Amino acid sequence: MHSMDLHTMTQSLVTLAEDNMAFFLSQGPGETVRRLSRVFAGIREQALGLEPALGHLLGVAHLFDLDAETPANGYRSLVHTARCCLAHLLHKSRYVASNRRSIFFRASHNLAELEAYLIALTQLRALTYYAQRLLTTNQPGELFFEGDEGITADFLREYVTLHKGCFYGRCLGFQFTPAIRPFLQTISIGLVSFGEHYKRNETGLSVAASSLFTSGRFAIDPELRGAEFERITQNLDVHFWKAFWNITEIEVLSSLANMASATVRVSRLLSLPPEAFEMPLIADPKLTVTISPPLAHTGPGPVLVRLISYDLREGQDSEELSRLVKSEGPRSLDLWPRPQQAPRSQSLIVHFHGGGFVAQTSKSHEPYLKSWAQELGVPILSIDYSLAPEAPFPRALEECFYAYCWAVKHCALLGSTGERICLAGDSAGGNLCFTVSLRAAAYGVRVPDGIMAAYPATMLQSTASPSRLMSLMDPLLPLSVLCKCVSAYAGGETEDHSDSDQKALGMMGLVRRDTALLFRDLRLSASSWLNSFLELSGHKSHLKSVSMGEPMRRSVSEAALAQPEDPLGTDPLKSLTLHDLSLRGSTETSNTSELSLSAEKLGPSTPSDVNFLLGSEGAPEEVEAQDESNTKNRGHSVSAAFPEGFHPRRSSQGPTRMPLYSSPIAKNPFMSPLLAPDSMLQSLPPVHIVACALDPILDDSVMFARRLRNVGKPVTLRVVEDLPHGFLSLAAVCQETRQAAALCVERIRLILTPPGPSLPPV
Repeated sequence: MHSMDLHTMTQSLVTLAEDNMAFFLSQGPGETVRRLSRVFAGIREQALGLEPALGHLLGVAHLFDLDAETPANGYRSLVHTARCCLAHLLHKSRYVASNRRSIFFRASHNLAELEAYLIALTQLRALTYYAQRLLTTNQPGELFFEGDEGITADFLREYVTLHKGCFYGRCLGFQFTPAIRPFLQTISIGLVSFGEHYKRNETGLSVAASSLFTSGRFAIDPELRGAEFERITQNLDVHFWKAFWNITEIEVLSSLANMASATVRVSRLLSLPPEAFEMPLIADPKLTVTISPPLAHTGPGPVLVRLISYDLREGQDSEELSRLVKSEGPRSLDLWPRPQQAPRSQSLIVHFHGGGFVAQTSKSHEPYLKSWAQELGVPILSIDYSLAPEAPFPRALEECFYAYCWAVKHCALLGSTGERICLAGDSAGGNLCFTVSLRAAAYGVRVPDGIMAAYPATMLQSTASPSRLMSLMDPLLPLSVLCKCVSAYAGGETEDHSDSDQKALGMMGLVRRDTALLFRDLRLSASSWLNSFLELSGHKSHLKSVSMGEPMRRSVSEAALAQPEDPLGTDPLKSLTLHDLSLRGSTETSNTSELSLSAEKLGPSTPSDVNFLLGSEGAPEEVEAQDESNTKNRGHSVSAAFPEGFHPRRSSQGPTRMPLYSSPIAKNPFMSPLLAPDSMLQSLPPVHIVACALDPILDDSVMFARRLRNVGKPVTLRVVEDLPHGFLSLAAVCQETRQAAALCVERIRLILTPPGPSLPPV
């Protein structure tokens, strides 16, 4: 079905929908058959409305590619995702048409899936209209909006009110390769279970144990899971995501991950003392420049780095290096004695880990780093830079630059001669690869011989782009989470809400403390799970008595969501929320949602106060006057209408705690390298970027590669299909992620291979 052209796929789906609709209409009265006929009517309506918009995007998508050999950008990704949804509905419609007369046909199961994917298709149709609007507001060939920040804020205000829960329930990860979906489902169940305990200030091992028992109801009710996932992504602060992403730092889980990874001879955590040293200038090695220790925010302090080497090489067991070793308990025994040392490698890899600048360490990324060390035969130095919001920009950059310079100066201690040095990083680490190189050039010291950046973030502003639209459905990088991480790194989230006692304990202290509470949590969580199961049964028995005239399935999700939530306080000085946005159109109909989203069936929809795409009918005159004034001042029309009769679903999860305005510091080229002037970009070494087609930050890679090519710098861009952001950490999950990880290794090998006339052209 994916080989079918868009028009053929749409027509096939419409024909099947009409056939199924006519069949179920002929089956007489009954709630199930009525809903089945209505869902196929909705599929027909949305498919016909979506085809012209997708065709328009396909017609211009090639204008935004890096080149003909790299057909990738956010517009293409959006079309591909919509085609995946259409293909799934086509497959399901064919199944229904073939089995609807069978006594084994599960009407309720197929109905629930059709309803879920119809909602997803409706939201995707809304995204295509947003993408069309970006085409008219952006500069020709540009993927990011460059202009009045007020227009961007209007866009984000409108965008974040869209309903997202449908993409986190039955439709979770439908756009990715099938092998990755079970993992995403496990992560989503763990996330919502973790969120329940986080609200009670439980941490560490107690959360991990309790979540095992409270996740059952989220596993059996996808709608409940999707709604809770949406609530968490919209309302919980950056400290929650830091805690959740750091679960893999718990010793038990990290030990399990390391058991499945390659075995290396050296894995040592080092603490670099905050001492200034001299580095020779490239222009004149007789002159030197002083490399000062990191100073921003917290003053001088040591920098933690992890040395990983498959072989024990000369210098790695020296007394000088041993004095820098920081104890990790049993992990310090990773240095195995060997009868004979291997010679120093000609190359060295300096690695910066991802984690949104707010979470994870080298330990989280150690499994794939060990594989790199084995495959490349090169020592790797991974930097454990300080994390936001406690250490915002430029602390991480200062520490990474200091560690890079230290590695260049002391490469002999690391088991390398330093003839070839590669910077490698993923996501936030990719950003640091570029900014560290820019800083090295600014200091006049040696720049690395090349950079391998996997799905890097190069634009850290809250700006609009077609790939950013994908964050509406991405379970790993929702837009609100992206903005919270960027805000924390920019210094907008400086308040630490964690308990002072917990901060003093640290991660391992929390684990030890929580172990004492483990049995209590097991008992209480088992009881909670049983009560939830009984309550679930009670809700289901109640659902059987729902009136036959109810227009849609009322699930356990809706019953649970109908219960009042404790209001989450917001700090107006820390973030701009959406309290002023009207969500009544969604909230009032949350229990009686309609499938077909035409105006006649959904009824009137209340537009938000600040509209990017919705019309302003019914708005007060003063608001219209203000909109008109803003339009004149900006030179662009902010208000535009969806096609008549089309209304996407709006979120019913309350206001979103998401900072909408970018900090001025985000325009600093050492924070957003995409904004660096040409003169700075010309100082970068050859760059190899490996990006994901379905990544919300794909456009960062495409535009950065285009900038480098325009200034004449060597750059390659490889885009992998059907994989999510962060595939390096998922390398062991399936064959597709292993192949993508191998591509990163291949790019690094190109950098580490000395150029010579005998080498074949690449």
